Amino acid sequence: MQTSLKLSLAVTTCLIGASIQAQDFDDVEIETVPVADDLYMLVGQGGNIGLSVGDDGAMIVDTQFAPLSAKIQDAVDDADGGDIAFVVNTHWHGDHTGGNANFGNAGAVIMAHANVRVRLAIADGADPAGFPHVTYPDRLRFHWNGDDVDLIHVDPAHTDGDTIVHFRNLNAFHMGDTFFNGVYPYIDVDSAGSLDGLIAAGEMVISLSDNDTRIIPGHGPLATRTDLEAWINTLKVIRSRFQSAINQGMNADEILAAGLTAEWDETMGGGFMNPENFTRLAVQSLTQ
Repeated sequence: MQTSLKLSLAVTTCLIGASIQAQDFDDVEIETVPVADDLYMLVGQGGNIGLSVGDDGAMIVDTQFAPLSAKIQDAVDDADGGDIAFVVNTHWHGDHTGGNANFGNAGAVIMAHANVRVRLAIADGADPAGFPHVTYPDRLRFHWNGDDVDLIHVDPAHTDGDTIVHFRNLNAFHMGDTFFNGVYPYIDVDSAGSLDGLIAAGEMVISLSDNDTRIIPGHGPLATRTDLEAWINTLKVIRSRFQSAINQGMNADEILAAGLTAEWDETMGGGFMNPENFTRLAVQSLTQ
């Protein structure tokens, strides 16, 4: 098995949360960040959650880890959301779907791209109560709390089941892990992830945005179009450098030794996607 693929599998296993114990979540607090009218970003541990509240009820985008479900519900209650009626999953990883079963058992309808249900169904230890009830092959629009909400499946980017949520009337997006604001992205090559796909997904959101748009990333602080443009432009430069090196016959070890990302490593490489992990997965995505 190639080094990059081993890395991808190891990171994915970590994100599923199989080795994380409940006590790790005892001190986690859920922060509620206003995004637009009756739209919030909930920050805890794992992927950022989107929350829409209003006359139709509460809808959340992603569910973080199962031990946090009660704290998430408390944050929803504090925002006058009440019981959660709908859950949208941006992709299948456990830091975004770990609480699905808890909310599904409480009555929420779970929606996601078809590949999310497929991948959850074959994941070790996945609870069928957390599988999506509604799936779609391309996109789905629904009308909730006075907004027209588009669920847009993009070509493989972070995974092959990514959904970008567009709150059309509120001029806001939840991009899931197609956007890691300010840090190197995780490209899950074992789930058909692609550096080119990440760039394309970001460019699509940029094309639908303006200076007032607010963007919830999968990880990192609430963002603007300018933040997303800066991140995508960096990825484009890195992609060009990597592709040039690949065309010269360099392998991942040689590309890593060449330090092609050095100018961003300090600011963007401090998380679990350190420069080596990012480089190896990016190179694999360009060569597979």
